[in-house]
Amino acid sequence: MNDIGAKLRQLRQQQGLNQFDVASKLNISIPAYSKIESGATDMSLNRLGQIAEIFGTPVSELIGFDKHAAGYLNKGEIASLKAQLLEKDYIIIQLQKTIIDLYTELHKLRAQG
Repeated sequence: MNDIGAKLRQLRQQQGLNQFDVASKLNISIPAYSKIESGATDMSLNRLGQIAEIFGTPVSELIGFDKHAAGYLNKGEIASLKAQLLEKDYIIIQLQKTIIDLYTELHKLRAQG
């Protein structure tokens, strides 16, 4: 069993769920979920997100980047990464605004004729 599978099993048992309960919530078969817990199958990020939501835990904790993993980065590196993330978020917002403006312009041009 891999680390993620072991965590999933532990969380499932802590919450008093069986494999049927989790498989049903994921809309997959019990054997398919069993393969996830045993590590016999890989998961997509989407599926991992669904499982994390069921267990009420962040994806980062499931994949091993829990609160203790922050110890691998010093505070300066974390601050730098946060600043980079904010900068990228700003760029994304600006691009979204540009797309909206272009769509509005296209809509106006189509309305004119």
